[in-house]
Amino acid sequence: MKKDFTYLQTKKQQNQPITVLTCYDYPTACLQDAAGIDIVFVGDSVGTNILGYKSEMEVTMADMLHHLKAVRRGVTDAYLLIDMPYASDRNPKQAIANANLFLDNGADGIKLEGGTEKVPIISALTEQDIEVCAHIGHNPQIHGTKAVTHGKTVSKAKELIQTASDLSDAGAKLIVLEKITEEISQIITELLNIPTIGIGAGRNCDGQVLVINDILGMGPHFKHAKRYQDYNQLTFEAICKYKEEVENGNFPSDANVDMIAIDKLERVKKWLKSTR
Repeated sequence: MKKDFTYLQTKKQQNQPITVLTCYDYPTACLQDAAGIDIVFVGDSVGTNILGYKSEMEVTMADMLHHLKAVRRGVTDAYLLIDMPYASDRNPKQAIANANLFLDNGADGIKLEGGTEKVPIISALTEQDIEVCAHIGHNPQIHGTKAVTHGKTVSKAKELIQTASDLSDAGAKLIVLEKITEEISQIITELLNIPTIGIGAGRNCDGQVLVINDILGMGPHFKHAKRYQDYNQLTFEAICKYKEEVENGNFPSDANVDMIAIDKLERVKKWLKSTR
């Protein structure tokens, strides 16, 4: 069954947690879809996790489009969400054009970062029937890679709650809460009719999102994430084992090669001898 916004909204209403993971390639998309992940998310985190960029601000529309196409080929049932990269949604006209490019290439919805300044952008996208996921708290495109927790002061908590409400009123269908105190995330979740997706925002959001690299154990460990395996160590050991077996002559073995029938080999040798 293809998952859509109605499906996600129903999960919120029934208090069923929504699962979200970032995804940047076809094989991983196939696995996430088969596992039943609700939202497969092509995040601009592809820049720092896959492309070797220093920050998400370096990610381009071309980068995102390339990875969207790869992920799209592996997704059948999940809701496919994609980030609007840095400076791709500065005004309604630009945002609509870029969002439609993503939708034309298989995205179900787009995500953008920012606070109340994004209200006119979200309103314009919504008028075009483009499904939008808002994103408040820590915004990598605005605040950079160094994350601090938001919502620790009364004034900031009030601002976050009001901003979330404004973005929802503008037409946002989902909202990501990143690095926001658990209590304020709960207030926002209970206040809004749309699903909230938390990352480092506590246990009371309608869903959770993590970077696929973080749950696999690729790269540094972050407090808000949990490692479900140690990809770095397992992969390093596999590479070292391969190097060792090649250098020792243990790979390839009989199990890794195909052979010609002996009688045919003899005929080839006989022919080769006659040509010399």
